[in-house]
Amino acid sequence: MKTYLTWLYGVLMIVAGINHFVKPHFYKAFIPGWLPLLPVNYITGAVEVALGACLLIPVFRHYGALGLLLLMIIFLPLHTLDVFKENPAIGSKLLAYIRLPLQFVLIWWAWSIWRNH
Repeated sequence: MKTYLTWLYGVLMIVAGINHFVKPHFYKAFIPGWLPLLPVNYITGAVEVALGACLLIPVFRHYGALGLLLLMIIFLPLHTLDVFKENPAIGSKLLAYIRLPLQFVLIWWAWSIWRNH
């Protein structure tokens, strides 16, 4: 996979991870009620930042891609369930329908990076 696409994914994940700290309330609806809200949100944000940074460092790229692949697979059921909610966590049914196939793109993207590094 082209290096610039790897960098793009890394930067996107770093920005998404930072957003967990800047706008923690946005993620409240995504986190199952039986989990502690803020710790899960902040840990997820830190993991996203760390894995995104790993994509930017060639020696860690393979591990960062594998971590993102696993993380995106873990997130898949949450986004799948969101499609079926009356009031999706992402904000609207349309956004939930867009987000679900995007999750598969993110899984494929991480897998492609992992496979090629």
